[in-house]
Amino acid sequence: MATDEPIFAALSLGGNLGDVRAAFRFALERLAMAEGVAVVATSSVYRTAPWGKLDQPDFLNMAALLRVTIAPRALLDLCLAIEREQGRARLEHWGPRTLDIDVLTYGDMVVDEPGLAIPHPRLAERAFVLTPLAEIAPDTLVGGVRVEDLCAGVDAAGVEKTDQL
Repeated sequence: MATDEPIFAALSLGGNLGDVRAAFRFALERLAMAEGVAVVATSSVYRTAPWGKLDQPDFLNMAALLRVTIAPRALLDLCLAIEREQGRARLEHWGPRTLDIDVLTYGDMVVDEPGLAIPHPRLAERAFVLTPLAEIAPDTLVGGVRVEDLCAGVDAAGVEKTDQL
């Protein structure tokens, strides 16, 4: 279901293997080249301790705000293709990765399909996602709550702003 009217969608980008900043730049360039996708804003890059599986290198994380006319599933498929192009191998749950791209929001739409849940189901509990997102889209609503307010309610210790790409 492509849309005639552009919708704002938010993505989270993360990685902890290889040249993660280069992977972020590649992903953003590739997104910008895709039909029906415009990159509107990008956050600073944040360094964070691993989450879930702790015996791995720190992650770099950032957020991107897009204006899209492609359907949510098409956006997810594009993100997964970009991950594969950057050598993403899904070997271990919460394990190290070259690039991870999650679709966080798609306008105010709620999607619950196999392999696609929007808003992202763990968005409200992850400071490493909320902090960069609040930088570029503080007024975005998730479940009726502003991202900035969700961010204020999580422990952001260990989420360290580094710089821009």
